[in-house]
Formats: sequence, structure tokens, C-alpha cells
Amino acid sequence: MTRLAQTADLTDIQREILSTVRSFVDREIIPHAQELEHGDIYPQQIVDGLKELGIFGLMIPEEYGGLGESLLTYALVVEEIARGWMSVSGVINTHFIVAYLLRQHGTQEQKEYYLPRMATGEVRGAFSMSEPGLGSDVAAIRTKATKNADGDYTINGQKMWLTNGGSSTLVAALVRTDEGAERAHENLTTFLIEKPAGFGEVKPGLTIPGKIDKMGYKGVDTTELVFDGYAAKASEILGGVPGKGFAHMMDGVEVGRVNVAARACGISIRAFELAIAYAQQRETFGKPIAQHQAIAFQLAEMAIKVEAAHLMMVNAARLKDAGKRSDVESGMAKTLASEYCAEVTTQSFRIHGGYGYSKEYEIERLMREAPFLLIGEGTSEIQKTIISRGLLKEYKLKG
Repeated sequence: MTRLAQTADLTDIQREILSTVRSFVDREIIPHAQELEHGDIYPQQIVDGLKELGIFGLMIPEEYGGLGESLLTYALVVEEIARGWMSVSGVINTHFIVAYLLRQHGTQEQKEYYLPRMATGEVRGAFSMSEPGLGSDVAAIRTKATKNADGDYTINGQKMWLTNGGSSTLVAALVRTDEGAERAHENLTTFLIEKPAGFGEVKPGLTIPGKIDKMGYKGVDTTELVFDGYAAKASEILGGVPGKGFAHMMDGVEVGRVNVAARACGISIRAFELAIAYAQQRETFGKPIAQHQAIAFQLAEMAIKVEAAHLMMVNAARLKDAGKRSDVESGMAKTLASEYCAEVTTQSFRIHGGYGYSKEYEIERLMREAPFLLIGEGTSEIQKTIISRGLLKEYKLKG
């Protein structure tokens, strides 16, 4: 492990896991990422390797066949994987959020049915909140599940920006149920939609139209999800009780924001590694450009940003592991890490000069991946709204 972004107070097991993952990244991901990304090819061989390592069961309790590790361990693993290729970390992110939602909020029957198969990677998770035109206003969700006379539901509507929409086999979808709650967000319910992997009409009333073509974040499939008279059973409601979906998803999103922060840290580390290596090889005016103060200061600034983002991400993960509310801290970590990631990749790009604009150089790919993290799991503006509300509650004037 390089000196940059090391974490203190890890157990021997955590260090062993991270060492194994880093070796896998260096051997199986970095050498193939460019070709797969440029071809927008799903990294099946890499995913199979992650299954063999037990990564899909990392945070799933041992009683269900997982490794029972912490969010901190997961975040550090994501950081390592994103250092190799962010899209691979995207393959496991939504899986872990769904597994977390089941672990925290699922019925005992739902846990026993899904978690053992999720631990092996046989069942792959995706979660869905966004809709076309919805933006950040989750309470305005329009996709609706109408309760039938028999107690089951019929779902109609369209969801958007579904990571792993085609490759997943279990989708946690947030929809409106309108069963009498007065406040809008209390009318939202999470359904567990089991489906086959693939595109088209994968089940009666459920269609995955196809992959959305993106600027970056290639390889992993991002899709729409269309419900048209889809029949859902009441037993498919997460936790068995309608109207709890907003609270469930917000809990899961805190995990997701730590994940995004970890991904941003991973990209930043790789951008720094590429910059400091290139700066020692490239010569101008008779010496390596790393010996020019203008470049040396940039490298120092990049390292400072990587370390700061990493430490804030670790803090947010540890708070969540401790069972404490961490919406402010996870929002801070996500904001700082994603903003710094954009800055660090840009600095690395500039150090590479004209070569950074070439598709032959890895930094070109990172430049297209970093912007996604500015909007994924909520924009910086949304994070600042959450952070400021939390701070005003904490520092509310008395009297």
C-alpha cells in the first residue's frame, strides 16, 4: 500500500482484506480497464473474480453467509476498487445498498430469502429512486402502486438512472402508495422487485429499455425501468409495512454517500499516482518537471486534498458503523471528496499536458469519470442543504 491515504487503527483482518483487494486491482482491473471502458464492455471476468473473493458478501452478516464486515471496511475496499476503475465499484455499490436495506429493515423472511444468495453474488441488487424530471425532490415521486382488493398491488410509472438496471436481479424501487398518510414522503414505499437479468420486457409489466449512453462511467449499465401494470405482492414491501420507504431509502443513501466519497478518493489517489509518476519521467529544461516548483506545489496540493477527503470519508463510515446519525457527516464527506476529486483529476490532467488529452493515457478516462461523482447520490447543493439544516438544529439559539 502506498503512503497516500492510509488508515490507522485497522484490524489485521481489515488489512488482509485491503491487501488482497489491492493486489486484485493491480492484477485484474488496471491492466484491462482502458480497453473495457473504451468499448463500454461489462467487466464480467472482473465481477466473477470479486465473487470469488467474497466481496459481494462483505457487509452481509455471517449468519447469512457473508463476511460480516463494517461499512468502514467496505468503504476502504471501494476506494481501492475505484482506484482501478470506478465502474467496477459501481457494480457493487447498489448491491450493497440493497443488502444493507434488507439487513436493517427487511422482515426475517426477506432476510432469509435474499441475503444468502446476495452474499454469493447469485442475486445482484440495484435500487431505484430517481424518475424523469424528478431531480432531487424525492417526495414528488409519481410512480404509483395501487392497492387491489386482494391486498396486493399494481405498479405503473417510470424510473430513471438505475445503475445495474440490466445486470441486477433484485431491485429496491421507491414508489408512491397513497394509503392515507398526510405528509407526501410518508406515502412512499419500497418494493423488492425480483427479476431476471437482461433488457426488454423482463417480466410482465416490467421493462428495462436498454443502456443509457454516458460520457463516462462506462461498462456498468445505467438504465430506465418502466412499470406498466406490474403485479406486486404485499409480501414484496420492504419490512412488510407500506409508507416507510422514504426513511428506508434515506438510511440507505447515507451508505451510498459514503460509497461515493470512497469512489472519489479512489479516483483521486489514482490521478495523483499517475501525475507523480509522469512528473518524474517527463523532462523540460534539462530536468524532470517534478523538480520545477510549479509542478512540485501542485503535487503537494493534490496529496493534501486526497488525505483530507479520505479522512472525512473514514469518519463518516465510522459514525455510521457506531449506529449514530451521520447525514451531516456523510454529506460533508461526499461533498468534499467529489469536489476535490474533480480538482485533483484536473490538476493531474494539466501535469500530463497534451498527452492527457489522448485516449492512450489513463487520465483521460478519469477526467470523464470524476464529474459523475459531483451529482451521484445528490449534488453538492443538496448536500449543503442537508448539512446546513443539521447544523442549524445543532446550534439552534435558545430563548
